[in-house]
Amino acid sequence: MNNKPEPIVLVSAIEHYAYCPRQCALIHCDGVWIDNRHTVRGSWAHRRVDSGAHRQERGRRVLRAIPLWSERLGLSGRADAVEIESDSVIPVEYKSGTPHGSAANLQLCAQALCLEEMLGVSVPLGYVWYGGPRRRVEVDMSSALRLEVCRIIQEIREQLTSGTLPIAPNDNRCRECQLEPHCLPGVTNASRRIHQYMRDIVFACDT
Repeated sequence: MNNKPEPIVLVSAIEHYAYCPRQCALIHCDGVWIDNRHTVRGSWAHRRVDSGAHRQERGRRVLRAIPLWSERLGLSGRADAVEIESDSVIPVEYKSGTPHGSAANLQLCAQALCLEEMLGVSVPLGYVWYGGPRRRVEVDMSSALRLEVCRIIQEIREQLTSGTLPIAPNDNRCRECQLEPHCLPGVTNASRRIHQYMRDIVFACDT
């Protein structure tokens, strides 16, 4: 009998997986990390958030760099900021760029699920603050978004358990990915095409 506990999924892995499952595997299974202009800009923009300094803003108590966890989902991570006002608890995620896809919303929803379990409250919405346009976007924690987060958590856990490295997509995402020099999507996809050719054409002739 295998009593090995299931691996904990990091909240940050959800955004990586939503962007590209292969990127997620390289970071969270293989421990690969390379900085590029996007990650450096993001780290610079997070200076105040990462300081952990709490403050009062516009009648709200703003808590920064808050540890998060969910025993039910096997999640662990951190919220950039959590705003407390009366009975409302609102997570806020900070991004240095512009809105792009649903990855940030999924990460924020995972934070909301953790806060609900930790505090026993409902978290119906949150915000993603984008440094590019310098505005924040409200995110509704809908049933569909919650289900998508739970699905991704399970797929990441299966990825961590199996150690399988997904095929590189080799599309527009790869040009902006900091792991492109390590991933080599063009090479890995070429190898895949050669393998398929040998399997489907060459070896098929012998059957």
